[in-house]
Amino acid sequence: MASAAPNPAPEPGGQILHRAARIEDAFHRWRERRGRKRGLVTTIIPYAGYGTSGWTRVLCRVVLARAGGAPTQRAENVRGWRSFFSIPVEEATVTVSAAGVEHSVCPTRGGIVDVRLDTSLDLGWQQITLGAIGTESVTAPVFIFDPNVRFGIISDIDDTVMVTALPRPFLAAWNTFVLDEHARTPVAGMAVLYERLTRSKPTPPVIYLSTGAWNVAQTLTRFLGRNLYPAGPILLTDWGPTHDRWFRSGQDHKRTSLARLAREFPNMKWLLIGDDGQHDEELYGEFATDHPENVAGVAIRQLSTGEAVLAGGRSTTAREAASTVRWFYGQNGAELAAELSAAGLLADGPDRP
Repeated sequence: MASAAPNPAPEPGGQILHRAARIEDAFHRWRERRGRKRGLVTTIIPYAGYGTSGWTRVLCRVVLARAGGAPTQRAENVRGWRSFFSIPVEEATVTVSAAGVEHSVCPTRGGIVDVRLDTSLDLGWQQITLGAIGTESVTAPVFIFDPNVRFGIISDIDDTVMVTALPRPFLAAWNTFVLDEHARTPVAGMAVLYERLTRSKPTPPVIYLSTGAWNVAQTLTRFLGRNLYPAGPILLTDWGPTHDRWFRSGQDHKRTSLARLAREFPNMKWLLIGDDGQHDEELYGEFATDHPENVAGVAIRQLSTGEAVLAGGRSTTAREAASTVRWFYGQNGAELAAELSAAGLLADGPDRP
C-alpha cells in the first residue's frame, strides 16, 4: 500500500508554504550552491530604516555577488535587471551594530532582513553597521523620529513623484529592467512641494511607500536624491510568491504598512500623497476611515489624460465624499502646493499639526 504524501514543510513561523514558494526556495538553494562554487560571496545591500530613541527598524537584503572591490561597490553592482536575478541568501547571520550594541538577526525568504531592534540612537539621521561572516561590514542610514514632531509625509512613488506608467506591460518592463535613474522623469513640481513640506525644524519624516520590489530600492533611492526629493526610508515588498499565493499583493503591502506606521507612531498625523491612477485613493480612504486621528490630509496627484490611459484608467472611488479628513487634488506639485497652502498644511501654515 502506498504511503501518504508527506505534508508540506511549514515556515519557521508555523505557516504552510505554498507550492510555488517551496519550488522557489529549492531553486534558490540550488542557485546558491552553484554561485558559491563560482566564487560569488555574501553581500549585504543596506536600505534606509527608521525608528525612535528606543527602537530601530532595520532593513537590508543579503545576496551573492561577485568578489572584489569594496562591499558598497559589490552592492552597487547588483542593480538594474541584475537585481532581479541576484541570488538571495537566507541561511546567514547578520550582525547589526547600533550605538556600540550588537544584535544578531537572520534573513527571511528572499534574503530580506526586516526587524525591529531595541536601540538607543540620537535623533535625526544616524548610521548603523551591518556585517556577516564572509563579508565586510556596510553602513545603513536610519532616521530616528523626534517625539516632538507630530507631522509627517507618506508618499507613493510611481506616478506620484516619478512618471512610470507602470501598469503598461512593455513600458513597465523597460523601466524596471533596462532604464536607470537618469532616464526616469520626475513629476513636475513635486520635489519643490516636498521641500516646502519638510522645511520646518525639527524636520518632519518622509516615508516612501511603493508596491515595487526591494530589487529596485537602490535605483529609486538614487532617483530621489538626484531629483532633490528629501531623503527617507523606502518601504517596498519582496519579489515572487508568498507562503499562501503565487504573487504578492501590492495593495496588501501598502495597507499593512500604513497600519503598522499608525501603531508605531500613534501621535503622528500623516499627509498621505498618491495619485488617481491605481489604488491610492481607495487605500488612503480606508486608512483615513480607520485612523482619522493619524491623518492630516490626503493629497492626490491627478494624472493627465495620456498618463491615465497608460495607467489603465483613473480610480473611481468616492471615499473622500464621506471622509472626515481633508482631500486635495492637483495635476502637479505646484497645484497641490497651492491647495495645501490655502489649507495651512505647508510649513508656515496655521493649521499645521
